[in-house]
Amino acid sequence: MIEAFRFYSPLWFVLAPLAIASVWWMHRPRHRAAAIFSSLADLKHLPVTLAQRARRLLPFIYATGLILLVAALARPQSGKSESRINTEGIAIELVIDISGSMEALDFEVKGKAENRLTAVKHVIRQFVFGSKESGLKGRRDDLVGLVAFGGFADGKCPLTLDHGALMDIVDGLEIPRAIRDKRGTVINANTLNEDLATAIGDGVSLGLDRLRSIQAKSRVLILLTDGDNNAGAIDPREAAKIAKTMGIKVYAIGIGRSGTVPFPAEDAFGNRFLQPREFKFDAELMREIADTTGAHYFHAQDTHGLTGIYAEIDRMEKSKVEETKYTEYTELFPWFVVPGLVLIFGVAALNATRFNSLP
Repeated sequence: MIEAFRFYSPLWFVLAPLAIASVWWMHRPRHRAAAIFSSLADLKHLPVTLAQRARRLLPFIYATGLILLVAALARPQSGKSESRINTEGIAIELVIDISGSMEALDFEVKGKAENRLTAVKHVIRQFVFGSKESGLKGRRDDLVGLVAFGGFADGKCPLTLDHGALMDIVDGLEIPRAIRDKRGTVINANTLNEDLATAIGDGVSLGLDRLRSIQAKSRVLILLTDGDNNAGAIDPREAAKIAKTMGIKVYAIGIGRSGTVPFPAEDAFGNRFLQPREFKFDAELMREIADTTGAHYFHAQDTHGLTGIYAEIDRMEKSKVEETKYTEYTELFPWFVVPGLVLIFGVAALNATRFNSLP
């Protein structure tokens, strides 16, 4: 609640200079003598009384009274102003690749070499919460959800305004790794290769299913992957066609450098080391998915480029924010009229009695 003050008819203030000029005219110095004395020399030495001093203030008091009346004509008002902000947010489903190729070390975060997934987590935090440095305003009023996929898709977080909880889940995303027993045997060998695969179609399909029943200004899916679709039951192109019929845009982001990149590997004893590896990336598929849904395809080769992509999506998909103000005013003119009249009639009474003088 905000306190407000205004003059409803401020044009009345044009009378204020006229009021001041009239007071000056009434009390202007007169050169014609009111009474004739043989000499004023003796009168100059008489002390100035308090009444004489007070009488000099009467023109200023009278002018103040007139100005108060002018202010009353301008209708002073006080009010309590209340603002209500109406937001119409966007539903955004983040569909993130956590397949084995996301462990490639071809990105940097704060000057330190990191894998692709770590860079994605860093940029998504800025996208959701905002970052002045990156030009991202954040998605405070938007529902944001999360689907992660490798060889299969997994709904990690429903569409929510609790972005803190969402980011806790994003930070907890991990790329599947070999789990070894005490003897060094990989106990998840049967499922590891499947977990490390890339099921783009399944990830998009699950993200669309999460958006299907959401009522929002618009619904958007942001797909991020660094690989080629090599697993899953749903063809990515068919998923894109479904998105089109649902009126959902799918922004497709390809991540990773072309060619050979450093990649962590493990020996038979579980010791990790880096080795060069080349990954296949299907840019045509990603572009086709985006084009089918009326969205855009982007490719990021470093963290700065990835941030720029999310900033561009941020600019294209804006939430609607409307502010409505309500103000209730109370008339204050009596607080100006009464003291103004008191001052004017008081000066008139004093001039007619205590301070009456010769013409």
